[in-house]
Amino acid sequence: MFWWRRGEPGVDLGFTSREGGVSVGPYAGLNLGGRVGDDPEAVAANRARVAAAYGVDRDRLLFMAQCHGADVLVVDGPYAGPEPSADAIVTTVPDLALGALVADCTPILLWDADGPAVGAAHCGRPGLLAGIVPAVVVALRDLGARDLRAVVGPSVCPRCYEVPPVMREEVATAAPASWSVSRTGTPALDVAAGAVEQLSAAGVVVADWVAGCTRESAGLYSFRGEGTTGRFAGVVVSRS
Repeated sequence: MFWWRRGEPGVDLGFTSREGGVSVGPYAGLNLGGRVGDDPEAVAANRARVAAAYGVDRDRLLFMAQCHGADVLVVDGPYAGPEPSADAIVTTVPDLALGALVADCTPILLWDADGPAVGAAHCGRPGLLAGIVPAVVVALRDLGARDLRAVVGPSVCPRCYEVPPVMREEVATAAPASWSVSRTGTPALDVAAGAVEQLSAAGVVVADWVAGCTRESAGLYSFRGEGTTGRFAGVVVSRS
């Protein structure tokens, strides 16, 4: 179920894998994405398994309607309706699990080492340009966070993320560390490196950068590699 999981004082962090779920076909395994064409009942069952692994009720595992922007959602309990549009979600409420769905993009989990604030962010190429990383940092500091830490999850590596030269230059203007070269020597992007750079520039301590390329790893979903596929997630919970 987990590609990586770790507990810190007052916080539980993890990145799921595609193992341990009930989805079939191109979504086979633990698909947590509800907007990718999978059977809704299978997605609900998979999400219930992840909620149980974190010891929370199913309605306290919160995802977003992600849109590759820089909007940050502040939550204090389960949703009353559909999942709101956002690319980062933050809270100070204990035992509320926050998740970011990915299948090549970079999932980022954040927490305050001195307080209850936690957050999860979905950072792809458009989000890196839009400023989702500084936006989620500001939102957490607005909630009182003063000693922010982050874990950056697995994503598509630059060897596998070939892009047009103009696109590489555009993204590198916002995050120079994202400039890279593919395995064949063509222009490429390292979105995770760009996210780490922006986190560090914002004064966030990057506690870990979890290894794994989505396109090269059979245990992770990859839209770039598979097209129709599922989503894995980064999930964080503040513990009381």
